[in-house]
This record gives sequence, structure tokens and C-alpha cells, in this order.
Amino acid sequence: MDNRNDIRTFLASRRARITPDRAGLPNYGGHRRVPGLRREEVALLAGVSPDYYTRLERGNLGGVSEGVLDAIARALQLDEAERAHLTDLARASNTPARARRRPVSQRIRPGVQQLLDAMTDAPAFVRNGRLDVLTANRLGYALYAPVFDGPATPPNLARFAFLDPRATEFYPEWEEAANTTVALLHTEAGRDPYDRGLTDLVGELSTRSETFRARWAAHDVRLHQTGTKHLRHPVVGELKLGFEAMPMPADPGLTLTAYSAEPGTPSQDALRLLASWSATPERSIIAPA
Repeated sequence: MDNRNDIRTFLASRRARITPDRAGLPNYGGHRRVPGLRREEVALLAGVSPDYYTRLERGNLGGVSEGVLDAIARALQLDEAERAHLTDLARASNTPARARRRPVSQRIRPGVQQLLDAMTDAPAFVRNGRLDVLTANRLGYALYAPVFDGPATPPNLARFAFLDPRATEFYPEWEEAANTTVALLHTEAGRDPYDRGLTDLVGELSTRSETFRARWAAHDVRLHQTGTKHLRHPVVGELKLGFEAMPMPADPGLTLTAYSAEPGTPSQDALRLLASWSATPERSIIAPA
């Protein structure tokens, strides 16, 4: 990833969506060459000089203070995810090459797998920031059977969403799922722009999927910690499940996601049916040894 280019794209795209009226600035009419705020207007709102803000938007966040970042976030009306992303971009910009972390092998500790296996009524899996699914419990493998059924190892949720034709069936709200997928990858790119595996993944998806490429250019980011997932499973049909995505402090970069169905709903019945289906001997191949 190019950190300077990410900074330019992110700040310019956020500036473009804020109109003078929305920012509380007088609009004297006339032709505006930019769809949103001008750079000098952002500088005015943030309380910095136009030259200084221009330097920042050109990709140079070196040495920028937290106070200035907060002022820019307020001026651009960034949400929580966007504020965190701006902080990540600044942190990466200020990290010298010698201090950049080397890639580490992401292994699943036995205790983590034991915890997953103990969750017999809730589908759960562990992923990394690139959306590689590293492991799951039996019900998690069953729920995401189409993802695990692919040739890639480890299976990747982004590749499935954009390159597997079954994805539009598996995700009834595919547009939302696709937007979330790209936003999560952009969020991770801000945290670690020097992740070679992530760079290769984005390059592959950009080359092979026009829909991914268009979404990537929007530079949207998102926190995906809780919500509802709508799936259409090939065996048990429609499922609407609540989810909680929990970072694993002892395993930096990994997230455990668990699902549950509201009691008394058809989704709970479908989840029970899925549990029965996954327990049959012929489905034992779902979970790798």
C-alpha cells in the first residue's frame, strides 16, 4: 500500500462530501470547481493555515499532532471509524522503515480452538485483518460451508464475496456485504499499509473485479463490531443472525466472530437444523483435521 496516496485519497474524498451549508459556512453562490469544501475552507474550520492543510492532504502527516488530527476530523465531520482510520494513517506515516513490524505467522492457539469447540450452539470463527478465516467451530464451518468449499487455503471472505458466483446467493443483501468487505479491508490497510499479503489481495481483487475496484476507490472505512447478518444457506435456507466481532488482545490482528439467533424465530429453527446437519457423519469433512 502507498501510505501517502491513501492519505491523499481519504482526505480528499471526505472533503468532497461536505458542502458549505453542511459545514456551517456561507455560500455566496457562483461556480465551485470542487463538489465539496475547498482546502482553505477545511483549514479555516480546523484552525490551521491553508498551506499546512494542503501539505497534509498531499499525503504528508509526518509530525502531525493529535490536536490537529482531532481538528481535521471535526472539520470533515468524520465518524468513529473514519477518525480511527485517520489516526492509523498518521501513525503509519510516522513509523520509520526500521520500526515497521515484520510479518508474523498467525497461528491459532490450542486454547482458542478449545473455546470455539465449546461453543456448540453458536457458529463462530476466527479471522485476521485480511479476512482470511483461520479456523471455526463445527457450526461455523457448517454456516460458511460455501466459503470453506473453495480451493483457496485459508479461505478468504473478500475473495468469496467478489470472485465466487455463489456469493450473491449466499448474501441476499450482497451490495451491503460487498461494501462492508471493502471497508474492512481499507480499515486494515490504514492500520498496516506494509502488509504484503493484504497488498497482494487488494491487487488481485482490483485486477479481477471491477465492482471491487470501484468500491476500493471510494475509500470508505467501517467498524464491524456488532450487527445482524442475513445469509441464505444452501441447506437450511434464510438465516438472520446477530453477531459480535471481538478482537483478541492476546493474538493481535485476530478477531473472533460469533453468531446467535433470536429465540423463537425461524432463524433459530434453521440454526438447529444446521447443527443437526453438520453433526451427520457425511458432513464430518466440513471441519478440517
